[in-house]
Amino acid sequence: MDAFYASVEQRDNPELRGKPIAVGYGAARGVICTASYEARRLGIRSAMPSLTALHKCPELIFVPPRFEAYHEVSMQIRGIFGEYTDLVEPLSLDEAFLDVTVNHKNNPSATLIAQEILQKIFTQTALTASAGVSVNKFLAKIASDWKKPNGLFVIPPQEAEKFVETLPIEKFFGVGRVTAQKMRESYIFTGGDLKQHSESTLVRMFGKAGHSLYLNARAIDERKVEPNRITKSVSSETTFAQDKNNRILLTAELYPLAKEVMERMQDENFYGKTITLKIKYADFKTITRSKTLPQTITDFQALWHPAREMMKQIDLSEQPVRLIGIGVSNASDDLPAKKYTQLELKLF
Repeated sequence: MDAFYASVEQRDNPELRGKPIAVGYGAARGVICTASYEARRLGIRSAMPSLTALHKCPELIFVPPRFEAYHEVSMQIRGIFGEYTDLVEPLSLDEAFLDVTVNHKNNPSATLIAQEILQKIFTQTALTASAGVSVNKFLAKIASDWKKPNGLFVIPPQEAEKFVETLPIEKFFGVGRVTAQKMRESYIFTGGDLKQHSESTLVRMFGKAGHSLYLNARAIDERKVEPNRITKSVSSETTFAQDKNNRILLTAELYPLAKEVMERMQDENFYGKTITLKIKYADFKTITRSKTLPQTITDFQALWHPAREMMKQIDLSEQPVRLIGIGVSNASDDLPAKKYTQLELKLF
């Protein structure tokens, strides 16, 4: 989907249309979840601190996130996908891989299917999406970002390897800022440059990622679309406007986070045994403390009592706390976890 959260907000509030908006909070320690394309053209991006965004764009409008609304739209889109294939691998609320090699419409053209899906999404949700069509996940992911927003890009099989040879290394999946800099220092700027190195050399330079880099440079990706990915953990956290070192206040802040986690566990039918407490101090040092219970956590008190006791063990003597979070993992074997229903559209 194109600027999904921001697009939903602009759809539901006509006064926001055509204006630079950011989904998130404008507080001192707020972070941008996503930004409208009007804001992106001014340099605003997701994960940017809110104060930095306001410095770049003083007229930026902040809109609090409404995750229930986004989830509802995501379910609509998921329903559209299901009309074409059961092989849907959700990556997030607004992004998924689809394998339409064999599809419910008996349509031999993935490109035509992508066009139909994009039109249905717009008709049913009044939102635009972008799609990438190719022979594997690696290429479909790249293609889906190529003509955003409201675009469709196809990388045919016979052009795949040549396309990758000209691809900047920053476009490769898993290549972040640090890895890209390391590559440039080794005179690797494109997929063609990457292709000149042996697999063993790339593994030596980049660790396990070297295996996939070697294959991707040759337009190879053998990963299959995996539908029904299972929830592995549920968590929630908050960053304070001002650091806190009072244990009572911190425990009070932890309470609504624990309530949110419990509600999400019940909503997703996910019940785990391990509680993890996350603390980030004022100097950005982060610690986690975990406790695995003998029984599955199925109600709030079973979560809250151990979490409160864990909070008592946190050291507050040297640094105040800027962020606190709580999560539950380690799904129980006897209680099935609900499969993800979340859903940028990628087909091959």
